[in-house]
Amino acid sequence: MKKRVIYSLLFTLLTSALYAKVQLPDILSNNMVLQQNTQVKLWGKAKASAPITIKVSWKQQAYTTRSNADGRWLLSVPTPKAGYTPQSIKISDGETIELKNILIGEVWFCSGQSNMEMPLNGFRNCPILGANESIANASEYRTGIRFATVPKTAALTPQETCTGKWQECNPENAQWFSATAYHFATALHTALNVPVGIINCSWGGSTVEGWLPEYILKNYPDIDLKKAGSKEEVEYMQPMIMYNGMLKPLQNYTIKGFLWYQGESNIGKQATYAERLATMVNLWRKEWALGELPFYFVEIAPYQYGEGDMGAYLREAQFKAQALIPSSGMISTNDLVEPYEAANIHPHNKTLVGQRLCYMALNRTYGIKGISDHGPAYKSMEVKENKVVLSFDNAIDGFSRMQDIVGFEIAGADKVFYPATAVADWNQHIIVSSDKVTNPVAVRYGFRNFLPGNLYNHREQPLYPFRTDNW
Repeated sequence: MKKRVIYSLLFTLLTSALYAKVQLPDILSNNMVLQQNTQVKLWGKAKASAPITIKVSWKQQAYTTRSNADGRWLLSVPTPKAGYTPQSIKISDGETIELKNILIGEVWFCSGQSNMEMPLNGFRNCPILGANESIANASEYRTGIRFATVPKTAALTPQETCTGKWQECNPENAQWFSATAYHFATALHTALNVPVGIINCSWGGSTVEGWLPEYILKNYPDIDLKKAGSKEEVEYMQPMIMYNGMLKPLQNYTIKGFLWYQGESNIGKQATYAERLATMVNLWRKEWALGELPFYFVEIAPYQYGEGDMGAYLREAQFKAQALIPSSGMISTNDLVEPYEAANIHPHNKTLVGQRLCYMALNRTYGIKGISDHGPAYKSMEVKENKVVLSFDNAIDGFSRMQDIVGFEIAGADKVFYPATAVADWNQHIIVSSDKVTNPVAVRYGFRNFLPGNLYNHREQPLYPFRTDNW
């Protein structure tokens, strides 16, 4: 009995020592950016049933709560408007820890697969446009941009914590920042003149199902949950492991919105993609509990996937997903590849990808008028004298060129598509024809695995790929 008492006392002492002071998740660290003008959540572990006191440098007030029987605690504190003055937070359960060099600004959560993960440094044989210049000049944003990059972490059950601390922007750190997110951040920082924080939670090759939980996935007949954690399937293709290991631990962090660049690994599954993406967004919004957070995403780029045009059908599913997801929008990348990149699934131009995402956020989230945030979209067609006259939404001021337009194809009733001549008129129409098609019935634009186009609205926003048929 005495030994049991001694062991119990030792266990209590060891447990108390382990939580002698507040334990914070990695994402709550020095250098972080907190969302401005809202209530942000702070959380962690401490001694069981301990009083927790939080003091913030921007307000002369203490905020208190108490940890539960497991030592967990969560508390919301108000934030001021954005600013570049470094702030601090003191958290105490009797012992005080201090977080320093905190900025107040705009925080965006970035996720997806390798084209979002891809750092300014690039991948092997896959460089980033202007990388060395961006990295060399990164210190220009030392006081305005911070990144937290979550390493690839698989889990079969939802986790409470994951690694990934906030870093300042300088050449040494910036080379490993997501290139797409970096160019979004620099553009947003410049436009709003506020600090910008980016959480990059991406895993190259992941499917949309990798970012969904088990209780949803079990309803999908084509998903085998036994493959999660299995050595028989490559890890990045496994369902639910990203959701459990990387996404779930971050859902207390207060953000402004989501950026998403994914879809390549769902090629061939266009029939289910739009609905599942909408399910994912609805779930994320529900679990973050911050309302209808904006969700802006990137169309997968032209790439030679092989036989058939599976890439085109997945892009079409992405376009349709916009109608299923409130407060969402997709930017096109059909023009952002070079001919030599047909076999490179990681196009080098991430500058315009990030900037186009920023234009969408500026217009739709921040209400800044005068910015064109998306390109023309197919509306209707009419056949006139062996030619097809196309009408578009979002082309009120016409197009970027009236001739030498590439990317259009035309077909007759035989369903054989031929490269087409396309010209713009003065009434916001594109007129498409081919001497090989005398009675046209359908037109496509960029609707191949790899068929880049060169048509934009007058603000250099590209025409979305489309087809008029449903063959």
